[in-house]
Amino acid sequence: MQTCVANVPQRMTDWQGVNWRKAHRVVKNLRQRIFRATRQHDWKRVRNLQRLLRKRYSNVLLAVRRVTQLNAGKATPGIDKVLVKTGPAKAALVDRLKQQTPWKPLAARRVYIPKSNGKRRPLGIPTITDRCLQAMVKAALEPCWEAQFEPTSYGFRPGRSAHDAIARIYVNAHVKNRKKWVVDADIAGCFDAINHQFLLKQIGNFPARGLMADWLSVGYLEDGVFHPTEAGTPQGGVISPLLANIALHGMEAALGITRYAQGCVKKNVTRAVVRYADDLVVFCESKAEAEQTRIDLQRFLSFRGLQLSDEKTQIVHLSEGFDFLGFTIRHYPSCNTRTGWKLLIKPAKQSVSRFREKLRHTFKRLHGCNATAVITVLNPILRGWANYYRGVVSSKVFEKLETYLFWKLQRWATKTHPNKSYTWRKRRYWGEHPAYPGSLWSFIDPNTGMVLYRIGYTRIQRHVLIRGQASPDDPDCQGYFALRGRQSRQLGDYPKSAQRIIRWQQGQCPWCGQSLFNGEPIHIHHKQPRHLGGTNHASNLMALHRVCHQQVHR
Repeated sequence: MQTCVANVPQRMTDWQGVNWRKAHRVVKNLRQRIFRATRQHDWKRVRNLQRLLRKRYSNVLLAVRRVTQLNAGKATPGIDKVLVKTGPAKAALVDRLKQQTPWKPLAARRVYIPKSNGKRRPLGIPTITDRCLQAMVKAALEPCWEAQFEPTSYGFRPGRSAHDAIARIYVNAHVKNRKKWVVDADIAGCFDAINHQFLLKQIGNFPARGLMADWLSVGYLEDGVFHPTEAGTPQGGVISPLLANIALHGMEAALGITRYAQGCVKKNVTRAVVRYADDLVVFCESKAEAEQTRIDLQRFLSFRGLQLSDEKTQIVHLSEGFDFLGFTIRHYPSCNTRTGWKLLIKPAKQSVSRFREKLRHTFKRLHGCNATAVITVLNPILRGWANYYRGVVSSKVFEKLETYLFWKLQRWATKTHPNKSYTWRKRRYWGEHPAYPGSLWSFIDPNTGMVLYRIGYTRIQRHVLIRGQASPDDPDCQGYFALRGRQSRQLGDYPKSAQRIIRWQQGQCPWCGQSLFNGEPIHIHHKQPRHLGGTNHASNLMALHRVCHQQVHR
């Protein structure tokens, strides 16, 4: 006699046996169809495709993978204190989400993280299940708005980054450009003050509109006390950045920036805006126009329940300079140019100071550790900071940081070996390494041969600005983004031995067919196992995502 178990879905997912290549293909195809239908203004088809994508099994799989493996908050639970880490637990979550039963969101968990100005930023952490549902809804909503967003919006959008925003500023702030007055604006508490009614009106008759309204008004729990939310989107949710971009859509039209059908700005336009989430700059031709721009921005934001921050919003001339996304943009006097000025974009002084302070605290934590631990901890920090700033005028800053690191390492070696001479310490830890030929001052671990990343040797590599309204969801831009992915600077985040293999694979995972740079850890796989005679030669190695590597071994 067969027994029935209640509340168990019929489909039982095998997490280690998921065909990720097929799942990505299904979701990508539906996203492109939504994008194309939106460009054609076929709204009935858009809604049908959104409804179909939201319920697809492949979308559920990718949502669970994104929330439990890719997102930075994968180890942060909600108010139910539930985490999903193992394969069977992820499979059970997929089966539960696939049932499509009515769901009432749980309140978010309020936590605080420190900000650079000494204040604390409030975050609302939804439960794992709510985050997965948000990821599913976001996959259906995002391509529709990607077809409508303004080309000068770069924050929290697929295929765009802060470097694209800086590259656009470089174009707008050129010394030959007439727009030399800048409104450096910041929206006060953008994520916490967005008007819910306006946001839901912007979304329209989206199939999951009711569920999104519940997420917006679900409230949060802090110290055991429930607080309702009457405005804003909780920072920490998967869908919150997209909702913020939707709320701020239309800024160009409010500032009188019009474009031709091909996407180019009309010649009579005297303003230019660059926005990264809630940080934005507007270039104007005169100070009076800049002051009027500030008034127009405030009027635009007031309909959305927002306002400019008086503390962070300023009107400056490019000869004075301003800071944006950790960079300083300024016109400097020059005798070697026809105009007498030159534009330089450098790392902001505050960013450099904060990085030095971070290094100082890191060395304090490493007191008493061996060289292996020092190199293992410092290398990702140094590579990450260098890769972020290597696209601007940073050579002198990198050289100064190299000198600072040298003296900190000297001090570490002195504390580690107080009874040894300077010559002994130099001979033990410093020497020439193949990664940095011609220098005898590379910090090398004598036991493993690991070398500390030398930030002073970082090459300046300019970022290529993304083309107009190009989007990964646009079927006509697939070749463009494939080439752009192969030229990605993210390759510099990995050791040179891994870079060679990733370059041979053109930045793609051969198992799932997706980009290796999706945020997941990259593993090096031996095609012929070592215990069966395989070697470490590049012809026997393959770069895979961690999940794909586990499936290969299975």
